[in-house]
Amino acid sequence: MEINEQCVVALTWVLKDTMGEELDVLDDPVEFLVGGDDLLARIEQALQGYAPGAELSLHLEPEDAFGDYDGQLLFLEPRTLFPAELEEGMTFEGSALPAGASADAPREALYTVAQIYPEHVVLDGNHPLAGLALRLQLKVHSVREATEQELERLTAGTGFFRLQPQAPGSDTLH
Repeated sequence: MEINEQCVVALTWVLKDTMGEELDVLDDPVEFLVGGDDLLARIEQALQGYAPGAELSLHLEPEDAFGDYDGQLLFLEPRTLFPAELEEGMTFEGSALPAGASADAPREALYTVAQIYPEHVVLDGNHPLAGLALRLQLKVHSVREATEQELERLTAGTGFFRLQPQAPGSDTLH
């Protein structure tokens, strides 16, 4: 079966920045819904027509990946609004920001604690890869038809490109 809209593809990859630094490695195949919310549009377009065993090399500019870095998504918040055990790298959903946080902070964003000072916390609503051009080496391991449930949910259950709140110390992107 070839990759087309509304199928599930199992992929592995190596993601690097343009300097060649590895940002993420997916060694074990993971399934993604093509035509849903699991993959970036540019990746879905590139995969069309390929079959298991195919290997692709993609260069993604920021506009095809996670967008340009937006300084308007940085917020300086009072340290007293946050729990004592706060650590850099922790993430918060915008809808779960503490009472008293900036009203200008979009509530649909995911915020990373970028820096902690004695009196303030810097929250960054940009994706960690915003502003970066990326190189992606993909390998297609399998392709199958999507189930009705996957099509309804618009996901095969794994979305590398949708960041979720994570525990302190976790640096995975998928």
